[in-house]
Amino acid sequence: MSSLWIMLYQINPKFFPNGPDFVISDTTLIDRPKFQITYLETDKVDLQSSSATGLDRVQMQTGRARSMSPGKVSHIKNIPDCFLKMIKNQPLSRTGCGKDVRHFELEFVSACALPSAQTIQYGVGDVLEVLPGQDPSAVDAFLQRCNLNPESLIIVHPIGIESHHCDAEGNDSKVPIKLKTFVELTMDIASASPRRYFFEVMSVFATAEHEKERLQYFASPEGRDDLYQYNQKERRTVLEVLEDFPSVQMPFEWLVQLVPPLKTRAFSISSSPSAHPNQVHLTVNVVSWTTPFKRKRAGLCSTWLAGLDPQDGVYIPAWFRKGSLPPPPASIPLVLVGPGTGCAPFRGFVEERATQDMSGAAAPIMLFFGCRNEENDFLYKDFWLSHAQNAGPLSIARGGGFFVAFSRDQPQKVYVQHKMREQSERVWDLILEGASIYVAGSSTKMPSDVMSALEEIISKEAGVSRETAVLQLRRLEKDGRYHVEAWS
Repeated sequence: MSSLWIMLYQINPKFFPNGPDFVISDTTLIDRPKFQITYLETDKVDLQSSSATGLDRVQMQTGRARSMSPGKVSHIKNIPDCFLKMIKNQPLSRTGCGKDVRHFELEFVSACALPSAQTIQYGVGDVLEVLPGQDPSAVDAFLQRCNLNPESLIIVHPIGIESHHCDAEGNDSKVPIKLKTFVELTMDIASASPRRYFFEVMSVFATAEHEKERLQYFASPEGRDDLYQYNQKERRTVLEVLEDFPSVQMPFEWLVQLVPPLKTRAFSISSSPSAHPNQVHLTVNVVSWTTPFKRKRAGLCSTWLAGLDPQDGVYIPAWFRKGSLPPPPASIPLVLVGPGTGCAPFRGFVEERATQDMSGAAAPIMLFFGCRNEENDFLYKDFWLSHAQNAGPLSIARGGGFFVAFSRDQPQKVYVQHKMREQSERVWDLILEGASIYVAGSSTKMPSDVMSALEEIISKEAGVSRETAVLQLRRLEKDGRYHVEAWS
C-alpha cells in the first residue's frame, strides 16, 4: 500500500496534500476476518450430543465440525458416507528395506449417508477418501501456543451470514462444538504449510519489532524467494511457524480462516466388494522424507493409518467416489500396468474377475507389475501367483499372464515397459480381441514410458509407422479403452 501511495504521489502530488507518508494503521492494511466465532457458556448450553457415546458421538462431532469448516471441499459431503474400523494392518515390504508399504483391511461399522443400509456399495476402480487423525500432542501444543481454551464451546459461521438452523445435510449449525474438537477435525496444524497471506496477517499481530520486520519481509515481493526456502521447501507447519514467532498472538477468527483445512486423503481401493462384502482394502505407501535442512517429514494420513492398532477400534470417517478407472465388463480382456502401489486397483480387478469366473469363464487379464527387488517389495506376490495358476484370470493358459519387472535385481534397470515389449505379440493379440488398457501408479515418467512402449508395440505388430501407431492409441483413448490413474 505504501508503495502505491508513493507512486501515485509521484504521478500527481496534488491528491496528497499531506505527502504520501501519512500514518496508516496496520489493521487497515488487511481485510477483516471472514469468519465469526460465537462463544457460548457451558452451563447455558444443552448439547444434543451430551448423552451420545461412542460411534454416535463421533458421527455428530465430525458432521458438525466439517459443516462449520471454511475449507469445505465441493465434492465431499460434510457427513462421511460411512465409518470404518481397521481389522488388519499388514506390512507388505520387508522391514528395513527403505520402504514401508502396508495392506489395510477396513470393515464397515456405520453407513451415515444411508442409515438403513448395512453396507455401502462401491465398485472396483473406485477411490476411498479418508479423514486422517492428527497427533494429539501437536493439537495440545497448538492450543497452548495460541492461548486457546480447548473446552470452549463455539459456533463458526461466515461474517454477514447468520448461522442457519440446519445445513443441507441436516447438521444443526446452531449447536456448538468444543474448540479442541473443531481444531482436531478441520484445521491442519501440523502437516500442511501456511500460505503467504498467513505471514502478512501475522506481521500485524507481532509485538516484537524484529519479528514484525521479518514477517513483513516474507510477505513482500522482495522476500518471496526467502519465504519459499523457509516455508514451502522445508514444509514448515503452522505450529512450527507460530513457534518461530512467539510474539504473535493471532485471534482465533484469523486462525480459522488461514490455517490450511484438514483435507481428506484419497486412496485407490484394492479389493472387490464381491470378494469381500462389508470390507474395503487399501494398499498404502507410508510416506516419509527429509527436507534440504535435514528435517524429518512424514505423510499425515499414511503415517496415522500405519500407526493404528486394529485392537484399538478407532472410527475412521470415509467417503467413496468414482476414480478414473471404470470397472470393465467380464467379457472384456484386460491389459493392466501397475508398478509399485499402482497395483492396488488391479488387485480388486483380479478379485472381481475371479468371482465372475464362478458364473462362467470371464475374459483373461495380462498384468505387468514392477518393484525394486523380489525380496524387498514384491507386493501381493502370493496373490498374483495363485491367480496365474490353475486357469486363473492371470494364467497364460487363459490368454492372460503375470509379468513382473525387478528394477534393481540386476546391473541394468528393468521396468514394466521392458516387460511389455518382451510380450509385444501377446499384448497386441489382446488389443485385437478388444482389450481395454489400464495404467496406474506414479505420475513421474511411468505413464509416458508405458504409452511409448505401447506405441512401439502397435507399430511393430501391426506393421505401421510410429505416427499411425500414435493415432491408433489415441483412438483407443477416445473409445474408452485406455485409462490412466496417476498420482504424485
